[in-house]
Amino acid sequence: MSPRPPQRRGRPAPRQRQARGASVVGRRYEAVVGPVAHGGHCIVRVPTDPTGASEETRVVFARHGIPGERVLLELTEGTEGDRFWRGDVVEVLEASPDRVVPPCPFAGPGRCGGCDFQHVDLGRQRALKAEVVAEQLRRLAGLDLPVTVEAVEGDLPEQLAGLRWRTRQQYVRLPDGRRGLRKHRSREVVVVDDCRIAHPDAREPGPGTVTEQVVGPTSTQSFEVAADGFWQVHPGAPRVLVDTVLGLLQPQPGESVLDLYAGVGLFARFLGEAVGETGRVAAIEGDPTAAGHAETNCPGAEVTAGGVDEVLAATYDGAWDLVVLDPPREGARRPVVEQVVARTPRAVAYVACDPAALARDVAIFAEHGYRLTALRAFDLFPMTHHVECVALLTKTGSDLR
Repeated sequence: MSPRPPQRRGRPAPRQRQARGASVVGRRYEAVVGPVAHGGHCIVRVPTDPTGASEETRVVFARHGIPGERVLLELTEGTEGDRFWRGDVVEVLEASPDRVVPPCPFAGPGRCGGCDFQHVDLGRQRALKAEVVAEQLRRLAGLDLPVTVEAVEGDLPEQLAGLRWRTRQQYVRLPDGRRGLRKHRSREVVVVDDCRIAHPDAREPGPGTVTEQVVGPTSTQSFEVAADGFWQVHPGAPRVLVDTVLGLLQPQPGESVLDLYAGVGLFARFLGEAVGETGRVAAIEGDPTAAGHAETNCPGAEVTAGGVDEVLAATYDGAWDLVVLDPPREGARRPVVEQVVARTPRAVAYVACDPAALARDVAIFAEHGYRLTALRAFDLFPMTHHVECVALLTKTGSDLR
């Protein structure tokens, strides 16, 4: 849970691609929405030739639809030679029973790009996210597993509706004093008077340090965090992630633990309690500010500031009992995974904010004999496509539980 920049939850600016023929932007098609895909959209196939002279089709990554709906789709990105196009559902001709009126007036085609699923019933949102996690594991790791995305309780009364959960928010400040949020894959700003997923008292990032309280398995602890650094924005996230990681790893007194991409030390603090004075906890974090806070937050832990792959290559060799991985969106990747397995831990807990990165790394672990033996997924970002997973990997694991 590191505050390393760029913040892993942020939406990167779209890459500028070389045009491959005439633009298709503005074309409209009647179509049936296909399966959900990773990234907050669904797959739709449309003919490449609008005159119907060719049977060739092109994949469109379409937002604002639900699988099975018949819709009017408008293309928003692409040229004739591209492998895929992007589009928006601008009219629903036959609606899914899971379609709802978006609770936010700023959600929809051409509006704020922050939420992907405002138009979908909350239970179906979680089912769609579960489909994405399962598909990524199947396609990238060769695993065919059942996945359930769990609701997470928070301390805000609107949580059951999927709104008002976001405890920190960052707006674009406009010259006239108004504030806004950006459109999907755009720098263009939509004026927003009130973000419906943000708590009315949501903190806006700025300089300084704040204190966060987390109720753990056996104690409540305080954590110093940079006000503009990374901390989970769902109020229930820190507790459910700590409970899940410790519940899966079952750390024992006297064991040694590596906490990689440790952030301000959320996991290291509670792992230190679990392994006790006879145990050992080492935390590695790339952001020096976060690492400094981890030193304060985790008395007794060894904290090192630096890139995880570089630090592991230079130190902390030998055998370690347990490892926690909480990498940025791109995942841990082979250089880190192979250094983890070289330390022969009995178990690895992998906290992932991107199911594709998780699946790729799970496949690398499998090359070295580490199986995915438990998986939980949490809806820490209702109304968006984001989902948080915690995976357990073991060398001699039992059946998935």
